[in-house]
Amino acid sequence: MVEDINIQQLKASMRGAVLQPGESGYDEARKVYNAMIDKRPRLIARCEDVADVIYAVNFARENNLLVAIRGGGHNGGGLGICDDGLVIDLSHLNGVQVNPEKMTVRVEGGCTWGKVDHATHAFGLATPSGIISTTGVGGLTLGGGIGHLTRAYGLTIDNLLEADVVLADGSLVKASETTHEALFWAIRGGGGNFGVVTSFLFKLHPVSMDYGGPMMWELDQVKEVMQWWRDFILEAPEDLNGFFAFVQIPPVAPFPAEHYNKIVGGVVWCYTGDPEKVEQVFGPIRSMAPQPIVDLVGPIPHPALQSMFDPLYPPGHQWYWRADFVKEISDEAIDRHLEFARKLPTPQSTMHLYPVNGAAHELGKEATAWSYRDANWAQVIVGVDPDPANKEKITTWTKTYFDALHPYSAGGAYVNFMMEEGDERIRATYRDNYDRLAHIKYQYDPTNLFKVNQNIKPAVPA
Repeated sequence: MVEDINIQQLKASMRGAVLQPGESGYDEARKVYNAMIDKRPRLIARCEDVADVIYAVNFARENNLLVAIRGGGHNGGGLGICDDGLVIDLSHLNGVQVNPEKMTVRVEGGCTWGKVDHATHAFGLATPSGIISTTGVGGLTLGGGIGHLTRAYGLTIDNLLEADVVLADGSLVKASETTHEALFWAIRGGGGNFGVVTSFLFKLHPVSMDYGGPMMWELDQVKEVMQWWRDFILEAPEDLNGFFAFVQIPPVAPFPAEHYNKIVGGVVWCYTGDPEKVEQVFGPIRSMAPQPIVDLVGPIPHPALQSMFDPLYPPGHQWYWRADFVKEISDEAIDRHLEFARKLPTPQSTMHLYPVNGAAHELGKEATAWSYRDANWAQVIVGVDPDPANKEKITTWTKTYFDALHPYSAGGAYVNFMMEEGDERIRATYRDNYDRLAHIKYQYDPTNLFKVNQNIKPAVPA
C-alpha cells in the first residue's frame, strides 16, 4: 500500500497531474484505445517533461509499484495500463521538431503519428510509420514499425538515429550507434522492456504526394488475386507497397452504393516513386484480370493516406488480435483465409498481410532486436466491434482463424500485434536474439521494473 504522504510528495515534485481513483479526470485518463481493456491503476502520472518521468520512475521503484508506460495507448493487449500500479502517461510529451536541412525529426515519446506526419509534410518529408494516424510513436517504434513505407524505406526502427531513455534507476541516457550501443540495439524491436523513451530522432525521406488507396475484389475473385499479389509484391519496385486485407465495404462515400456491406478482398497501395512512372507501375496492375470492383487509387497527400482508416477505427472499440510472421503463402493457406473471410463476424473485423520485404530486408536478423528479417509478411487477424456484447464473437473468430493459419506461418509474431500470450510466444518472436536481449535487460533493468509489456526477463550473462 502506498502511503498517502508519499503520494503527496510525488504530486508536489511533478509539474503534471497525479490522478487517483475517484478524482476528476481519472476515468478518462485510464481509457485506452482497446475498450476490451478495463484496468484501474492506483496512480496515473501525467508527465509534462522529462523530469516528471524521472520522478515517476523513481517513485515506482522506491515504492515497489507495478509500472506501465503509456504513449499513444494503442497497444492491442492494453500494455500501456495496469491494475493497482503506477501508469507513467507520456501523452503530454508530444513535441515535434523538424530539421529539414539534416532531414531529421525529433519526436517526444507521447506523440502520435498524425502529429508527426503533419509537421514533416510541410517540408515534403516523412519517416516510415503505421497506417492509423492516432497510433503512438513510442509503442509502434519500439516494436519495429511497419506500414505504407516499409518496402521503400524499411521499418521505423531502421530510421531511428537515437533515443533519450529514462532507465529503471532514474538516470537519463542517450542510446545511439555510438553511445549505449547495446541499449540502442535492444530498443529497435525489443519493446518497452528497457526504459521510458522520452524522445526519438528519426531520419526523414522525400515523401509528399503518394499515389495510393484501396482496390477491392469480389470474394470469388480473391483466390486468383492473392496468388497474383503474393508473387507480384515480392518482385515489385521497392517504392511500391501494397498490403492485402479482407474487409466489409463501409456503407459510405466514396464507395459505390451497390457494393455497400459486401465482404471483399483488397490491396491498399502506396507508391512513392517518380510521378511520371505511375502509369508504367500501375498499368500491369490495372490490366490484370480479374478487374477490381472498387478502384480508389490515385494521387493523395501522404498524411491523408496515413489517416485514411482513422474514421473506421476510432478509440473505444472492442479489439482482439492474433498475429504471425509469414515467409510463403501457399494455395492451401489462401483457401483457409477465404474460409474465414466468408465468416467475417463484424463490419470492422479484418485480416491484413503487410509486406516486410524490400528495404526491410537490407539488414540482417542480428542487426536489430527484430528477428524476422527473413519473413516476407506480417499477418494480423483482428476481431473488432463497438459493442461489448460481441466480445466473445470476435474473440472466437480471431482465435479460430489464427489456429487454422498458424501452421502456415514462420512461427513468431510482430510484438505490436500480440495480446498477452506468454513467454513461449515472446521467445518465438525474438528467436536467436532473445538471450542477448535478456542480458541487456539485466544490464539496464535487473529487477524487471518495466514488465508490463511483451516481457523479456533479465538474465545474467554466462
